[in-house]
Amino acid sequence: MPDAITRSAIEATAHKIAPYVRRTPVMDVVLPGMMRPVALKLELFQHTGSFKARGAFSTVIGRDLPKVGIAAASGGNHGAAAAYAAHVAAVPAHIFVPAIAAPAKVAKIKSYGAIIDQDGATYYDALEKCTRFIAETGALSVHAYDAVPTLLGQGTLGREIQSQLPDIDTLLVAVGGGGLIGGIAGWYRGDVRIVGVEPLTCNVLHASLAAGKRVTVTPSGIAADSLGASFAGELMFPLAQKFIERVTLVADEEIRIAQRWLWDHARIITEPGGATAFTALLSGAYRPQKDERVCVVLCGSNTDPLTFSKVIST
Repeated sequence: MPDAITRSAIEATAHKIAPYVRRTPVMDVVLPGMMRPVALKLELFQHTGSFKARGAFSTVIGRDLPKVGIAAASGGNHGAAAAYAAHVAAVPAHIFVPAIAAPAKVAKIKSYGAIIDQDGATYYDALEKCTRFIAETGALSVHAYDAVPTLLGQGTLGREIQSQLPDIDTLLVAVGGGGLIGGIAGWYRGDVRIVGVEPLTCNVLHASLAAGKRVTVTPSGIAADSLGASFAGELMFPLAQKFIERVTLVADEEIRIAQRWLWDHARIITEPGGATAFTALLSGAYRPQKDERVCVVLCGSNTDPLTFSKVIST
């Protein structure tokens, strides 16, 4: 169903979810050695601290919801967004998270009144349990990345960026399961250069594009709770093959350096996954041409003060 991810469908979704999501700001920063300022799309200021609210509201709003409510599996950010959307819609939220989920993210999910089931070593253990729950109860599935409403919701971020920054040449986007970059690619459809960025140890889209098919990886590292997909989404993969120029890889230590840079120079707090796309520029993994106008999506800020203080003090 990748044919369902069209500009007209994303446009309709943007109007549907507009009362429920923020139009997040953009700002320019100057990086050493670059001729033009880099635009930062501050999607970390979205409700619940990440872009995930777009896909969650796209799924929940405008339909009859079962009394049992919604169910979602998540490493953390999607669970918070799904719980928040359910809270706004006044239905229960059942969120299944793995043991690796960051405590700060689990606390945020709880703050929206969700019923949490934390079990299993990986996201896919949580997803399996969530899938069984949906089959048994009839709860509405709010998928983290591989569902048409999710992709359409994330695609509204591309639409918003284009309205704010119509002159960009290149867009750098972090990749986990691919819902965000797939939705954005579905909006731009080749009109700008889209570059995915993954940690070296969470490289599922890079590996899949190299193989010409979806492959399985074993994710690990500091961004695994948000970018640690074992396989790329089925719906987004054809969009990636057609509209994403390439995927570049960055190391965990480079991500930490990017987190520190964003704090030192812009006073922006990011989680590792939220800083991953910016890392490609700062590390030199992606080198723009001298006149190239680049936008980087900062997609998440859900970290706790203690963890972040360790990052910026080392």
